[in-house]
Amino acid sequence: MAWIQTNMGRRRVDGDQNKDRLSDLPECIILHILSFLRTPHAVQTCVLSTRWKHLWKRIPTLNLNSFQFRTLKIFSVFMSKVLSLRDPSTALHTFNISRRGDIEPRLLKKFLNYVYFHNIHLQELVISLHGDIGLIFSCVSSCRALTSLKLSVGPTWRDPKKTLFPKSLNLPLLTSLDLEDFAFCGDESGCAEPFLEFTKLNSLVIRSCKVIDAQILNISSETLVNLDMQNNSSLFAKIKLYAPSLCAFNYAGSHHIHNIRGCGLSSIKQVNIESVHFSASQEDALVLFSWLLDFANIESLTVTSTALQILSLVPDLFEVKLRSLHKLKSLKIDLIRIYEGSLLVLMKEAMLKKAAAKSPKEGAKLRKAFETCFEPPAIPDGMVDFLRQNSPSAEVNLTTKYPSSFNLKQIGESIKGVKINNYRSRFSMRSSSSLPRLSVRSSSSSVASAAAAKSASDAAPASAAEPASAASPNLDPCLGEKDVKSSNKDDEEKHQHNTNAPLQDNGQ
Repeated sequence: MAWIQTNMGRRRVDGDQNKDRLSDLPECIILHILSFLRTPHAVQTCVLSTRWKHLWKRIPTLNLNSFQFRTLKIFSVFMSKVLSLRDPSTALHTFNISRRGDIEPRLLKKFLNYVYFHNIHLQELVISLHGDIGLIFSCVSSCRALTSLKLSVGPTWRDPKKTLFPKSLNLPLLTSLDLEDFAFCGDESGCAEPFLEFTKLNSLVIRSCKVIDAQILNISSETLVNLDMQNNSSLFAKIKLYAPSLCAFNYAGSHHIHNIRGCGLSSIKQVNIESVHFSASQEDALVLFSWLLDFANIESLTVTSTALQILSLVPDLFEVKLRSLHKLKSLKIDLIRIYEGSLLVLMKEAMLKKAAAKSPKEGAKLRKAFETCFEPPAIPDGMVDFLRQNSPSAEVNLTTKYPSSFNLKQIGESIKGVKINNYRSRFSMRSSSSLPRLSVRSSSSSVASAAAAKSASDAAPASAAEPASAASPNLDPCLGEKDVKSSNKDDEEKHQHNTNAPLQDNGQ
């Protein structure tokens, strides 16, 4: 029996409470736990006891990221030692290597050779680096047991050209593919079809990719369930999609909105459109509108406010009777503020035209308001009701990373029958990772609830702020003292912002 000192005073504990229960676990369970750690942290466990000294050498995963090290030289030395000391009889299931900058040819060959000779059971491979493309794809093609592949590779940082994705890559068991900074080569028909050989593909992510010698990217898969397209090039105008099993579609772009055509799109249930395209045109608006018509059975729709602003550029939009969105249950809108760009200009022109149609006086009044820094609403008037015309009971949630950039009253006036049930700053609670949320439901009340929430927030005592926490100790030998001080300083600045942020909470 022993006594220990706690924040609540001294506490008596039994002797078996000091027992090392973790080390008593079977080795297979310990190795499974260690497989979730980054390799540098897993290696550090060798100092715990004699039993743990060599356990890290038998972990079936390797997770090596140069961002965890002070210099690339330290990373290279560490990586070489890990590969040479690891138990060669242990099967390798997951290999993740990420290195900023150009990798040395000697180190690249060593890592690729290791993968090549341990590829029998390799199921997950992540490569993010710049080096010899031929060697990398030669190694990848030898891993026939792969089920998950994530690639972000290039010749060198100095070469702006994107890496050509091979037309033939035989990975029969692949179910998840994530590609970044690749170029897909078109055929004689003017169409690129890089994914035909992946007959079991379930999830596909395409980031910052482009198509060369073609205008159409063809994605055809009977098994595809999740499709994620982010910031891809505008050099190809159209995406031809055939995915009868597709359930979730995520699209993010800042420069272009691709025209999507295909069949079997009615299977899609979840759509996320993250557009921050500030230089949009009416053509982009028509493309977005066509998406709403083709994705007929959406149950969950997530869009940015800029996407709705682009959609509002469709002529006579609110006079259209939608034949889609009958099954809509959830509408989520992420508020993003526009500071400049053609979208802002086009919205102002459309609002002026509409106001002038009512009366010249209204048009002149609005024009004068624009001259005094008045901005178009974040959510165009009537847009929410338009999207919910076939599903009026659908729940609407608004989120934003920048709550201080928006006028809640203006947002409330732009949505008919708005009721703000809950509004909270994302800085109000450090333990919460979710964004501040505005829950909007159909109601006869107006923005009074928002004002009440703000008044309640202003009346909250300052003592509700969370006390500052102590700086975290340096537990990673890969980080220098300078890095730790910089990290702690960032934490202090972030916490200072947290304690100054108001807590606005109605009904909680």
